[in-house]
Amino acid sequence: MTDTTTVSTPAGVDASYYRLGSPLADTKAPAGPIEKKWTQRRFDAALVNPANRRKLSVIIVGTGLAGGAAAATLGEAGYHVKSFCFQDSPRRAHSIAAQGGINAAKNYQEDGDSIYRLFYDTVKGGDYRSRETNVYRLAEVSANIIDQCVAQGVPFARDYGGLLDNRSFGGVQVSRTFYARGQTGQQLLIGAYQALERQVAAGTVEAFTRHEMLELIVEDGRARGIIARDLVSGEIETHLADAVVLASGGYGNVFFLSTNAMGSNVTASWRAHRKGAYMANPCYTQIHPTCIPVSGDHQSKLTLMSESLRNDGRIWVPKRREDCEKDPRQIPEQDRDYYLERIYPAFGNLVPRDIASRQAKNMCDEGRGVGPKVGDFRRGVYLDFADAIARLGRSTVEEKYGNLFDMYARITGENPYETPMRIYPAVHYVMGGLWVDYDLQSTIPGLFVAGEANFSDHGANRLGASALMQGLADGYFVLPNTIRDYLAKGPYPKIDESSEAVAEAKRSVEERTQRLLAVNGERSVDSFHKELGNIMWEYCGMERTEEGLLKAIDLIRSLRAEFWRNVRVLGSADTLNQSLEKAGRVADFLELGELMCIDALHRRESCGGHFRGESQTEDGEALRHDDQFLYVAGWEWGAGDNDPNQPGESMGTPVLHKEDLVYDAIQLKQRSYK
Repeated sequence: MTDTTTVSTPAGVDASYYRLGSPLADTKAPAGPIEKKWTQRRFDAALVNPANRRKLSVIIVGTGLAGGAAAATLGEAGYHVKSFCFQDSPRRAHSIAAQGGINAAKNYQEDGDSIYRLFYDTVKGGDYRSRETNVYRLAEVSANIIDQCVAQGVPFARDYGGLLDNRSFGGVQVSRTFYARGQTGQQLLIGAYQALERQVAAGTVEAFTRHEMLELIVEDGRARGIIARDLVSGEIETHLADAVVLASGGYGNVFFLSTNAMGSNVTASWRAHRKGAYMANPCYTQIHPTCIPVSGDHQSKLTLMSESLRNDGRIWVPKRREDCEKDPRQIPEQDRDYYLERIYPAFGNLVPRDIASRQAKNMCDEGRGVGPKVGDFRRGVYLDFADAIARLGRSTVEEKYGNLFDMYARITGENPYETPMRIYPAVHYVMGGLWVDYDLQSTIPGLFVAGEANFSDHGANRLGASALMQGLADGYFVLPNTIRDYLAKGPYPKIDESSEAVAEAKRSVEERTQRLLAVNGERSVDSFHKELGNIMWEYCGMERTEEGLLKAIDLIRSLRAEFWRNVRVLGSADTLNQSLEKAGRVADFLELGELMCIDALHRRESCGGHFRGESQTEDGEALRHDDQFLYVAGWEWGAGDNDPNQPGESMGTPVLHKEDLVYDAIQLKQRSYK
């Protein structure tokens, strides 16, 4: 599929960083009006009768909202499902950390919401870099998610009359976000977990906890299983099936400091990428505006404060630099700059995350940040609830946000009811991921990708409360309807461990493990991870430039070379070994980081979370170039340059495949929230 002709690239960009491949297209979305596509696709997809389902098997990697919901739904349908997670329980999946809410177009508030408006807000919020057909389907099935979860007993907040309550999130002017205080992800995951465990008890789902996928098995061009390591015993296991689903989450931990759980990683997706699955838009990283600021070099992760706080909290900084060290309660109203309300009067504090994050950085770069200095600047802005407490009363604020306020107080030692919270942007969600078509199938037949692990729904920026929506939409409603079209062509020919494809996959895992253990260098795995994170944040974070990205690529290549010469991995392979686990994940991050920078380098425009310093409007907003970059960037592993199963000091040259984005239902516009 690769065209190795020279890429026509703008001056200053070395074409040797990547090659141009053949065009990419999604051929699964039916023709016709957008509002009828999903109904038509479900009808067109082949059926599998109940007796045949018992003969078919599916492996699902990940037990978050997408993976847990998919395993429960496919198990209930009668397929044999193997469910894998590296945690000690499916309930530990990182979906549990989501706080603020889940979107759905039910229009309970009668404020003008609709399926089309949710669709429009999501495409606009993604800065017109998402696939129109997938986003409309997401909006269409969103209302079903709420009904499903209420039936499971998820304790959504309710209003005085007992009806489900809603609140607003960034990037919208309606109230469509359903929530369970600041624990929405936890409550939704418990609902999916209950459904999953019911199928485990029924015998249709087999659960494998403390197992990590380390390789994808591809036989005759199809995904047929995985190689996994039992993280307790160290045993390398082979698991085979008719299809494989990856629902393993995002890769924000490439930045080291992020809001992700410490164990969140890219390994499952990256192993599939090396075997032929395209990685799409990897540079699209979401920076969340409301996180507790970094407090020192000792930290290994950052803590998210829900975006829901922006409903009632007001964001500000002092107008004068000399006031930045003052107690905020001593700064009079006329000396405060409520900058989001000033710059974006139509949306105010509820602008999308990328815009709120970038403006917070701008305020701090001007020298008007608050809190302790980090380097030359104070990296914090105020999120103030004084007006909300005066208007609503402390008891009402406690009822809506109490657990979030308690968490902030425990971490910082400050009382947010009495003094404003201090917040600063941090890496949160990633919009990039493995490329999938309308059926959620990757470029490897039989390999499906759901939730944050795929790229499809959020474009260059994710609106708040849409991650939970996508995860449950994919798991409960989309994947079960599309994977059956693939499974209806099965059962596929039986393979066993004697197959060359299986033996090759297992051998590559064992050789990789032994190589990591044999380096016996002097630097810890964490030191490499932290250095990579610093490079990524500095040069591929909230703002990217050509000069910075070129520097980052060189730094990452040097760091990766040193990793394979000088990393120290303690212990052995045949036992519990968390040092070995981390080493494998960081090795993959070192390769992913380079691809992220190459993707950011080639996209010489600003859109959503990808902000190129060379491409901005006169007033500092993101400036897209639809004439040049209206496409999904699908990256193919540089096959042929080196052995895809043997990671090392150098990567192959990645191949860029472009999927043109076509907008029929929405008119392209320069995004504005003013």
